[in-house]
Amino acid sequence: MLKLFSKKEITWDPDRLPKHIAIVMDGNGRWATRRALPRTAGHAVGAETFRRVATYCKDIGIEYLTVYAFSTENWSRPPDEIETIMELLDKYLREALLKMERDRVKMKFLGDTTVLSQGLQDLIAETEELSKKFEGVQVNICVNYGSRAEILRATELYVKEAYCSKGSQSETMLTEENFSKYLYTAGIPDPDLIIRPSGELRISNFLLWQSAYSEYYFTKTLWPDFNERELDKAIIEYQKRERRYGDIKGKGDIKGKGGAVK
Repeated sequence: MLKLFSKKEITWDPDRLPKHIAIVMDGNGRWATRRALPRTAGHAVGAETFRRVATYCKDIGIEYLTVYAFSTENWSRPPDEIETIMELLDKYLREALLKMERDRVKMKFLGDTTVLSQGLQDLIAETEELSKKFEGVQVNICVNYGSRAEILRATELYVKEAYCSKGSQSETMLTEENFSKYLYTAGIPDPDLIIRPSGELRISNFLLWQSAYSEYYFTKTLWPDFNERELDKAIIEYQKRERRYGDIKGKGDIKGKGGAVK
């Protein structure tokens, strides 16, 4: 067992780590408000938390990390707050490009990025192109992402391709596997563990299709206060659970198998 933090022993099994962790980075505004700071200050601290958590995930061997950075609904926020978030994304990408050769972290963006500024679109394209050279941890950043919009988009893409396809019926038949190819997450395994900081008990239009059999972990810790120790707690809780994917105890893990437990 791997031991961390001498002040209080926290252990998790390195052989049973989740392959894919997804996080709703929530609580930046409330963190700032409680300190009589502008909400934008919370986003700046939250960005640093993301860097630290992403580095820790890489160091302990997590293969995929997906973070909810900006949703399709977030455009309704105050203009100065939106501007700050986009500036932080720009700053992060420029710094990431300088360090990618050293850190060898792959990055992918999930969501409709066509509405972003041309400068951000160019940085995203450059980051994803450079990422193709690397093997190892992959960080997925959800920007202008909403799961309902993703599912509608995937449906439209499927219908267009199936209508125009000259393939066999089996190739154009709508199945879970075929449908998943049209999602932003195509080729990425579904998240094993989804973490929601800030005390909110909802999923906020995040990875609705992909989270069908994910384990959820909720904590009252606001995202700017989230750290390596908080991630350890989530992993420990995850390792205590039995993942059955709709099957009964002792039948084994069969991913994607549905139905109620009887």
